[in-house]
Amino acid sequence: MKVFIQIPCLNEEATLPAVLSSVPRSIDGVETEILVIDDGSTDRTVEVARAHGVQHFVRHTRNMGLARSFRDGVHYALAHGADIVVNTDGDNQYPQDRIGDLVAPILAGEADIVIADRQTGTIAEFSAFKKLMQRVGSAVVNGAADTDLPDAASGFRAYSRPALIRLNVVTEFSYCMETIIQAGHKRLKIVSIPVTTNAKTRESRLFTSIAQHMSHSAAAIIRSYLMFKPQAVFASLTTLFAALALVPMIRFLVLWAVHGGADGNVQSLIFGAIMAVAALLSLALGVLSELQRTNRILLEEQLERIKEMQYRGDLREAPSWESWSTEAARRTEQTGRP
Repeated sequence: MKVFIQIPCLNEEATLPAVLSSVPRSIDGVETEILVIDDGSTDRTVEVARAHGVQHFVRHTRNMGLARSFRDGVHYALAHGADIVVNTDGDNQYPQDRIGDLVAPILAGEADIVIADRQTGTIAEFSAFKKLMQRVGSAVVNGAADTDLPDAASGFRAYSRPALIRLNVVTEFSYCMETIIQAGHKRLKIVSIPVTTNAKTRESRLFTSIAQHMSHSAAAIIRSYLMFKPQAVFASLTTLFAALALVPMIRFLVLWAVHGGADGNVQSLIFGAIMAVAALLSLALGVLSELQRTNRILLEEQLERIKEMQYRGDLREAPSWESWSTEAARRTEQTGRP
């Protein structure tokens, strides 16, 4: 059993020593490895990590964002035999001494994913508006994922190896909400444990304002919801447009029947026809999206098998184009045939 603790970093030389010094080197006899993901740092983040004994690194030459850092870190960890991957931050926001509690439900076979509840209502640095948005955001994610998590935006998490093989992060902003929605619809068991965060060390580098964070999070939630529940979205739109089409059309027919003419009421018929077309378009999009959803499920099942083989070592790196063409030329020279 091996636990990889990955730490995405962007210019964290000031806070990284505190993080590394508080990360447990073993958890109930389970081997732990620390992985630092350098997301284009321009300071001494890597040198500080090496000085504290870190041996595993993923380095980006420029800033790629939190979601890409998470994906690359997970790939590295799984390729190096990780059974559990814990994600924390380089700004020392999270209590690393609780990592043992975070992985315990997975070790016991009681959960696939464990998410720390920061108890945002008690964080002094959060404004009343931010606390409200945290509650609203978690409620929206829970509604989209059919889960009941108090802190959906928390990045202090532990994932089992099977869960990571089944999850596919496609967003470029943040993986937090997307993985919850995917996990909920793939029937993975998610557990939440309460933690107390450390004092704030700096402003967030993931977003420049709450408005930006809300817009990006909303886009990620909508995208994920459309991936897993397109029929609910387009069925609702079809029903809405159909109702908007029926009301003016019925009004037109009633007035025509009562007064024996349609003078002055043609606009109702035109509006109803437009809404009827919108309803048909929504219905067609719903059928197409449902077919795409079925196709995506089949593709994801194939991807899971590929990941399982890849991380078992059954797959070898494909030859480069140069090596393939060289080998083809050699065979042609020997046999006279391509």
